[in-house]
Formats: sequence, structure tokens, C-alpha cells
Amino acid sequence: MRYAILGDIHANLDAFEAVLEDIGARGGFDELWCLGDIVGYGPEPHACVELLRRHKHVCIAGNHDLAAVGKIGISSFNAPAAQACQWTTQQLTAEDVEYLESLPLESKQGDFSLVHGSPRQPVWEYLISVDDACDNFSYLGTEFCLVGHSHVPLVFRQDRGGHCSGGKLSAETKLGCTGQRLIVNPGGVGQPRDGDPRASYVIYDSDCQVMYHYRVSYDVSSTQAKMRQLELPSSLVLRLTYGY
Repeated sequence: MRYAILGDIHANLDAFEAVLEDIGARGGFDELWCLGDIVGYGPEPHACVELLRRHKHVCIAGNHDLAAVGKIGISSFNAPAAQACQWTTQQLTAEDVEYLESLPLESKQGDFSLVHGSPRQPVWEYLISVDDACDNFSYLGTEFCLVGHSHVPLVFRQDRGGHCSGGKLSAETKLGCTGQRLIVNPGGVGQPRDGDPRASYVIYDSDCQVMYHYRVSYDVSSTQAKMRQLELPSSLVLRLTYGY
């Protein structure tokens, strides 16, 4: 089985389409696992929800998905994020709202747990340090965990002795034969934050027990033009250029 693993689409249809096209060129997928934040920030929330739902998929809720349908407040959002969230809410159809409201905070798929933030805080925690990851392994009921939220492609490992390590997600990550537990972030599709503006995603091949990490260029200027036309915050437009 081949699984497309991605998150933080953030209503960026150009990036999402580019990722799906790239996956298709690499042999396609049997199922898509989405790690939340389909909407928020970007200019095409409805189209992104609609496109995701065309594919066989599993999806969990991100904080922007929940905020867009009123399941959590936006008091903790910065001003541009809050403005974009309020705009996003107005763009969703009744079917979009029903779908986003139905998303679980966590999903278990075999040896994998899927959460947006972290095992201990599924919605809100930015898991970017080895110390935090080490604490989170104690909350993890599976061998492997997939997270989003930080928009940074990372992998954290815990060996059988409890020692933790981590860092940048490499092109290939082997599972199963190492005896290690893993927490993996595939990076962001619609708003990367690691200094690389290209969309980021992972393909997991369960037959050979390997995760492959890919980056995909897309028409950033097209997305930015749509955002400017819709008068979304200029800081959200600019950050797509630099991937921060």
C-alpha cells in the first residue's frame, strides 16, 4: 500500500494540486492521510475541502479547521490569522462545515497515530524540539505518530532505551527494522515554514516500510495574486515567497 501523507494545506489550491500531480507522477497512492488545517490563511478553502474529499482519505482536525466552524475560538490567533479565519468561515458551504465539524482530533491507522499538533496536545502543540518530542512519546500508544502544525518537515526518534533524537526529515526514512519509535512531520503543503517555499509531503510505502519525503514547486505568484484580490493580510501573502 502507498499512502500520501500531507498536512497544512491551508486553502492553497495551487500547492495542493501541484502535490497531487507530483504524487501521480510518482505512481499515485492508495489512500491519503491528511494531518489537518485544510483551511485557513489561503484563498480557496472550499475548493481545497472539495478536492480532498474526491480522494479516498483519512483526515484529522487542525486548529484552523476547528476555528473556521466555531468549534474553538480565535483569541489565541495573531491578527492576520484571525482575520483570515473570519474570512474563511464566510466562504464555506454547508457541506464544508458539516465535513470539518466531523473531523476527529486523532485517528489510529494500524501502527500510526495521526494528530495535528502532538500526542499530548492534539490541536495546539508545536512539536519542534527533541525535549518536547521525548515527553510526547509517553503519550503515544502506537509505534509511529504523524503530526503537522509547525509546517516544518522533521523526524523524532526514541530507541528501546528511551533515548530521543531528532532533526530534519531526510529524503528516505526507514521504519520497522530499526526498533525505534518515530514522530514524523511531513512539512506544510500550503504554507511551508522552513525557509523553503516549495510544498512538502511524504509518501509511505508500507510494503518496503519506507517514507519518502518530497518537495514540489508550484505557482506561488498565482496564489499570492488571489490573496491580494481578496484582500487577505499582506503578511500572509509575503511569507509564501520565502517559506517562513
